[in-house]
Amino acid sequence: RPRRKFKRGIRRKPLALIKKLRKAKKEASAHDKPAVVKTHLRDMIIVPEMIGSIVGVYNGKVFAQVEIKPEMIGHYTGEFALPYRPVMHGRPGIGATHSSRFIPLK
Repeated sequence: RPRRKFKRGIRRKPLALIKKLRKAKKEASAHDKPAVVKTHLRDMIIVPEMIGSIVGVYNGKVFAQVEIKPEMIGHYTGEFALPYRPVMHGRPGIGATHSSRFIPLK
């Protein structure tokens, strides 16, 4: 799918993001990390040129900062900014099971 997307050409918004990332990298000094570039493009495919950049990907609430690493090439930016908080299952509450009816409430 990503290969087909690139074969059909890069549109204006993804191209603008790449240009902003280039500019941020150029303005950063040799030892510093580049400035964060915010974007709503969750369907942007990570390309080799983006390595080392920091992208703020919007997850519906905040811009999650994602530092692009070589292993991320070919994945979408949205994969690294989850739009939900994974469920952490705790203990079941009162009324969660039939056996909880027999536990005295005090």
